[in-house]
Amino acid sequence: MGNQGKVIIFSAPSGTGKSTVVNHLIKVFDNLEFSISATTRKPRGNEVNGREYYFLSEEEFSKKLKNNEFLEHEQVYEGLYYGTLWAEVKRIWADGNTVLFDVDVKGGINIKKQFGDNALAVFLKPPSIEVLMERLKKRSTEVEHELQERVNKANYELSFEDKYDIVIVNDVLEDTFRQCEKLVRDFTSRD
Repeated sequence: MGNQGKVIIFSAPSGTGKSTVVNHLIKVFDNLEFSISATTRKPRGNEVNGREYYFLSEEEFSKKLKNNEFLEHEQVYEGLYYGTLWAEVKRIWADGNTVLFDVDVKGGINIKKQFGDNALAVFLKPPSIEVLMERLKKRSTEVEHELQERVNKANYELSFEDKYDIVIVNDVLEDTFRQCEKLVRDFTSRD
């Protein structure tokens, strides 16, 4: 089967370092390709449509939803949607690559259910909620009530870790990189 039909899922509470790990894996493995999610949020900074996200209006998102074009989707906050387009998954497989998902916890569980053994679901967690709060404060994009909202959401998301194939505590980044590289290597080399 090779990598056709294989997917790797990374989920984690916000501020755990998921994007850092995913970006590292993309650089290390030629046969991994990042699945670009669709979202209704506005681009930040120098984000480009089709590079970080597919930026859609709520109307466009709803239309694609009605046409069953999403593998999974989630309303993360009021009026803020994220989702994975089937077309994106098929495009990556057509290139002979394994799909790498960076999705929220519920999205990850939904994808795992659909792909079963053809999916490796990795839950990345912070060493503690206190460490997570520190990391979010360092980002300094959060105002106090948003920070509390993210911490509450993180506590909720941590309750789903047992639905994942493997849980990795992201304490020392280099160790996390090594663990994740081994997981990916083992999974993608398996028939």
